[in-house]
Amino acid sequence: MAEPSRLRRTTEPSGLRGATEPSGLRHVTPSAREVTDGEPVALRLTRRGRMLVTTLSVLVFGAAIVVLGLRVSGVLEPGPRFTHTVPVQVAPGQSLWSIAQDTNPGQDPTAVVEKIANLNNLHTPADITPGQTLQIPVAG
Repeated sequence: MAEPSRLRRTTEPSGLRGATEPSGLRHVTPSAREVTDGEPVALRLTRRGRMLVTTLSVLVFGAAIVVLGLRVSGVLEPGPRFTHTVPVQVAPGQSLWSIAQDTNPGQDPTAVVEKIANLNNLHTPADITPGQTLQIPVAG
């Protein structure tokens, strides 16, 4: 006979003939919590759960790779796409900001100023002088 801690008296029908022992005691398998003495039980996934986790992982990593690829190729590049440059002579009182707004209306002047500075090797926007000719990018 099984040890007393594993036997419990039950009044519920088991649904199986001969499932209860003659004394009215039924054999009860200890739960996972009883076996591990109160320690947390590890999560066990079913086949469907593993397939779901795998599918979601593939989708997330696939989307990340696509976004990264589009970013590298320039499709998702922030800021305007400049197609050509035009020479502009700086007038007295003009700044890179005003030149950017005049030559590229509708574009973010911050991105245009940055591109002008890079094209003309300017360390700061204040490095321009009246009469100087700058190459200005124009978005197409």
